[in-house]
Amino acid sequence: MARQMTGAEMVIKALQDQGVEHIFGYPGGAVLPIYDELFQQEKVRHILVRQEGGAVHAAEGYARSTGKVGVVLVTSGPGATNAVTGLTDALMDSIPLVCITGQVPTHLIGNDAFQECDTVGITRPCTKHNWLVRDINDLARVLHEAFYIAKSGRPGPVVVDIPKDIQFGTGNYVGPSNIQHKTYKPKLKPDQAAVREAVDLLANAKKPVFYTGGGVINSGPKASQLMREFARLTGYPVTSTLMGLGAFPASDKQWLGMLGMHGTYEANMAMHDCDVLFCIGARFDDRITGRLDAFSPWSKKIHIDIDPSSINKNVHVDVPIIGDVAYVLEDMLRVWKAKAPQLDKGAHKAWWKEIDGWRAKRSLAYKKHDDFIMPQYAVERLYELTRDKDCYITTEVGQHQMWAAQFYHFDEPNRWMTSGGLGTMGYGLPAAVGAQLAHPKSLVIDIAGDASILMNIQEASTAVQYHLPVKVMILNNQYMGMVRQWQQLLHGNRLSESYTEALPDFVKLAEAYGWSGVYCDKPADLDDAICKMIETPGPVIFDCRVANLANCFPMIPSGKAHNEMLMGEEVSDEIVGQAIGKEGKTLV
Repeated sequence: MARQMTGAEMVIKALQDQGVEHIFGYPGGAVLPIYDELFQQEKVRHILVRQEGGAVHAAEGYARSTGKVGVVLVTSGPGATNAVTGLTDALMDSIPLVCITGQVPTHLIGNDAFQECDTVGITRPCTKHNWLVRDINDLARVLHEAFYIAKSGRPGPVVVDIPKDIQFGTGNYVGPSNIQHKTYKPKLKPDQAAVREAVDLLANAKKPVFYTGGGVINSGPKASQLMREFARLTGYPVTSTLMGLGAFPASDKQWLGMLGMHGTYEANMAMHDCDVLFCIGARFDDRITGRLDAFSPWSKKIHIDIDPSSINKNVHVDVPIIGDVAYVLEDMLRVWKAKAPQLDKGAHKAWWKEIDGWRAKRSLAYKKHDDFIMPQYAVERLYELTRDKDCYITTEVGQHQMWAAQFYHFDEPNRWMTSGGLGTMGYGLPAAVGAQLAHPKSLVIDIAGDASILMNIQEASTAVQYHLPVKVMILNNQYMGMVRQWQQLLHGNRLSESYTEALPDFVKLAEAYGWSGVYCDKPADLDDAICKMIETPGPVIFDCRVANLANCFPMIPSGKAHNEMLMGEEVSDEIVGQAIGKEGKTLV
């Protein structure tokens, strides 16, 4: 039975009915009625961020670490435009978000009113769907629909733009039961003929590889379990994209490490030389494939994805399977067990021997030093000192992000939060705030860079307000490290504006925000400093001074095939200078 209530009441009631416990936001004139209703209830807890971009990243960290929908509330105009980067980030990485924005009254829309912008127009390219609510009696349905679209199929961000007069107006509220979008009905269950074809291909493979992505994690914990079961049943090697880390345990002997531009040599070579490539919830993006015409040239390719537009988008595949990863893997396992195929154990033994040869190159090796901290060593020690703890890791974007992916090893899904597709500097600290809020008793660490952390450092204040013991470990090399590395590779080592000459004292900055500060610049003191960071109650910033000019290797140079890798310590300045051709420079 429909109930009469104001638009603002509907917003809060809809959030409650959707099971929302936390909402990240920042008040302003166009959302004051909603904030008034928030004040008068206790079921939904509002988290006041310091900038709307931080609200969206915090909601991303919350969503990514829980599997729930993240919720954001911002005002019109600059509130909405500040949220755009986070919305685009969530779209690229398939993170389920509902962003509620205020709007000027309907009669003023299009008149350049105070704090007006075309929110629906601006966010249309960077959301999965959006709405401008012009009728109070549509509001409840639209809000429930928003949650349905955000979390179903390929997850993503949605925006509901609510004019102020709609918030004050009175209409009929309807609950979330039987809410479906008229046209959006994602296909969950796969075509059985495609399932059988995929199983036959895998059963007859001589050099197979599992290529897994963020879609495994987005599908939920069951998908990760099924993928692990399938991998162990077959004995086939497994690699993953940046977004898929943790879906398969990094401690497992079948794990090849991450693949892609800064992936391991063995992962990239296995992808290149395999005869059957089994892609599960990944999208063949440019950081993975290298030169498209040379990508995995001899393989038959199977691709599971719930998003039909991702199939054959970048790489032609032989067996496309549209469906939810968990549903597809469940069917594939059932068919596999029923067939009980006789695998070519001799060929597989030879394949693993080849892989072990690539592993022997130790592509992640680096030189340790007694007088300064190598960034790889810093992440290694962080991992060793936290591996037995209930830990969630976020990162900013840059060299430190890649070192974290290479040297911090994840055995479980939903423990790794990073900006993959968009590469958003400033992501890590607010994402850590969101993850810590969702897991108050867990250890949440943002592995940061000195440049990236300053993008959203104001969210340190949010952590203090809500008593969130977030830890930030800054790999401080005084450079925008990845920019500097690319300037070395592409532009004759002319370091244009990539050195930060006026960095703050991070220990004093921490103390100014009410955090604790830790400093270390000697390898011998590193373990004690990490332990101090972990054991100190409340939030901590750890200023870890690392080698200024360390480069992130191995790497696939832009414009090169994914089996043409630079291997770090072996690479001379001359080789580095010649590694990237004219065409490759445009692809960075």
